Amino acid sequence: MSLTSEQKAEIDALRANPNQTLRTVSDGMEKHLYSAIPVLDHGFVRVIDYMGDDAAICQAARVSYGKGTKSVQNDEGLIRYLMRHWHSTPFEMCEIKLHVKLPVFVARQWIRHRTANVNEYSARYSILDREFYIPAPEHINAQSVVNNQGRGDVLQGDEAKRVLEILKADSARCYDNYEAMISDDGQAGLARELARMNLPANIYTQWYWKVDLHNLLHFLRLRADAHAQYEIRVYADAICNVVADWVPAAYRAFEDYRMGAVTMSAQMMDCLRRMLKGETVEQENSGLSAREWREFQDMLST
Repeated sequence: MSLTSEQKAEIDALRANPNQTLRTVSDGMEKHLYSAIPVLDHGFVRVIDYMGDDAAICQAARVSYGKGTKSVQNDEGLIRYLMRHWHSTPFEMCEIKLHVKLPVFVARQWIRHRTANVNEYSARYSILDREFYIPAPEHINAQSVVNNQGRGDVLQGDEAKRVLEILKADSARCYDNYEAMISDDGQAGLARELARMNLPANIYTQWYWKVDLHNLLHFLRLRADAHAQYEIRVYADAICNVVADWVPAAYRAFEDYRMGAVTMSAQMMDCLRRMLKGETVEQENSGLSAREWREFQDMLST
């Protein structure tokens, strides 16, 4: 993990001078404030600020539903009810602001989650650091033969070595040329906003990312899933650990009703009913495509 000396000094100063507040705080989240959680080879996630806790979710729900919540015996029961029935607005009452350092190609996936506020490090104004994501050998994979957007088996031997050497050499060469173009030593120097176009997608960028809990959980459901690309999944996994400490009741409900649950189509439910009645159901008489049938079998085996 690469924190600058200025960032380290800022973290130390903030953690050394806590402020009193009348607002609700989450003891679990307080331990994460400002501390950087290492991700990949040079990346990190750190919590800059947050608002709300499990009680804030319940408070918002009771304002919304009034007497309708009187049958719920406790806050966790209410949170589980809200999660189970997809009542999302109470979860929007909690927010988190993260400082994330990540490779540009991961950022391009991440930014597709548009229900957040983002402010990214400006390569028009500042010079990017010479830091690139280079995968560990166990994460150098061939293309999957069954999934056009997935990975297959790990590359071995000389082929894996050749790929790693190309990644390292290309990254270094691109950055050398970037520095040469922007240099004003004996020349005017190319504008930074133009020179950046030569940098590879594995260079690291940074941003502040602020999002409410409802949309954060949607992000985590997709990006912490086993099918997500490894390089974004490790960031999601790190954030999952933070959320579990921040809003433990909400996170337990999220694990049960989102991460640990499956969604079946009407045709899949029909197949399941027929199976429970003792009927032999195969892909040919299921009404499902070959891919849907594989997904259905995965659900049952899981």
